[in-house]
Amino acid sequence: MNFSAIIRQVGQISVVEVTGKLTSFESGALRNSIAQLPKKGRKQILLNLRGLVYLDSSGIGDLVHTYMSVIKSGGEMKVVGLTDKVEEILKITQLHHVFPEFKDEHTALQSFPSNGSKRKTLLEIVRPSKN
Repeated sequence: MNFSAIIRQVGQISVVEVTGKLTSFESGALRNSIAQLPKKGRKQILLNLRGLVYLDSSGIGDLVHTYMSVIKSGGEMKVVGLTDKVEEILKITQLHHVFPEFKDEHTALQSFPSNGSKRKTLLEIVRPSKN
């Protein structure tokens, strides 16, 4: 199964349907799929990963790079539809602290209006504050 990322708009939110395997063979595929969204003012991004069947270290790197690019552009990225395997990988790598995850797409979409609370960024996990 090859990697694909199909983007659809739900109001101001870009929903990215990810399917297949995100591996070294597809290095940069997710990043390239999402890179233009923040440049077009589409800064609320929801990754629907229910069709992601495999993720290796290159895929994790692609996921992190994509997340950092969105955050640096002032955007927000959340995930929904984690399979047990992908969820386990995110827990092992501590990325479950970074990516806000939701049980279903409707709940995730409803979470986007800012309520002032923010998840920890990747840098805050790597270098926690001393407070």
